[in-house]
Amino acid sequence: MSDTPQIGPVPRRIAIDVQQVRRLVVNQFPQWADLPVRPVANGGWDNLTFHLGTQKLVRLPSAAEYAEAVDKEHRWLPVLAPHLPLPIPTPLVRGEPDADYPFPWSIYEWLPGEPASADRIVDPSRFALDLAEFLAALQNVDTTDGPRPGQHNWYRGGTLRTYDGVARRALTTLDGHVDVDLAREIWKSALDARWDGVPSWFHGDIAAGNLLLDDGKLAAVIDFGTCGVGDPACDLAIAWTLLSPEGRQVFRDRLSVDDATWARGRGWALWKTLVTCANTPGDEEDSAASAMRVLDEIFEEYAAGTVTRPGVSRLN
Repeated sequence: MSDTPQIGPVPRRIAIDVQQVRRLVVNQFPQWADLPVRPVANGGWDNLTFHLGTQKLVRLPSAAEYAEAVDKEHRWLPVLAPHLPLPIPTPLVRGEPDADYPFPWSIYEWLPGEPASADRIVDPSRFALDLAEFLAALQNVDTTDGPRPGQHNWYRGGTLRTYDGVARRALTTLDGHVDVDLAREIWKSALDARWDGVPSWFHGDIAAGNLLLDDGKLAAVIDFGTCGVGDPACDLAIAWTLLSPEGRQVFRDRLSVDDATWARGRGWALWKTLVTCANTPGDEEDSAASAMRVLDEIFEEYAAGTVTRPGVSRLN
């Protein structure tokens, strides 16, 4: 259910309704023609999602750029799943484009649970440890022939320099709203932090909406559209966007993250947050307020590790 900021032109999304989904299912998979179709609440941006009965999910890319992930998921999710300690989506069938819907699409098994949020997590440190265990297992999967960063995943797992122009434009927009000097310092430290070049699997969009809870505990990880093989630092952004300060330390310790990788992970969190803030500077809406809280977390955590900058605030 990614809504992560992109680089380049915004993809031209299409709309699709229940009747179109029903027709696709009836025409291509008549064995499920009698199952009801209804939209999934908060059904996503990159992909539009619909319930198919009670045990299945229809997932349809909303733009050509997002459709590039369909074949990747069908190939690799069954490979990854046996190595992971939590459930991930299971693709059942691949649908074909037709006269009214132009992209390949998928039917998955439905994974129950509610999206993670700080107030729903019963034990923040345990949640952080469980997530770190999941990512550690993912990083240990054999990378042979795995998909390298590219357009299929918006270059997740590649260099942060791909996003430098976007980040700098956001900082220009935010001048006068946040401490842009500190943000530039953090961004530069992330760009300068070297990767050792040893590739591993990454999810690419470890965000609250893609982490499902059951009774307040991490129960599943969904939406692997941006997954690939490369620098796993992009998966560390969650340490600032969702985890508590205590959970952040547990998370880092379990993954044995060195300073350079941690700096790059902080850079991924900063880039996403700056773009969100720049889209709504001074806005009081929930998304803007949430982004500003994340920016506080990034600034405070960075300042805590930089003795020359105690007590830094995001506000000028």
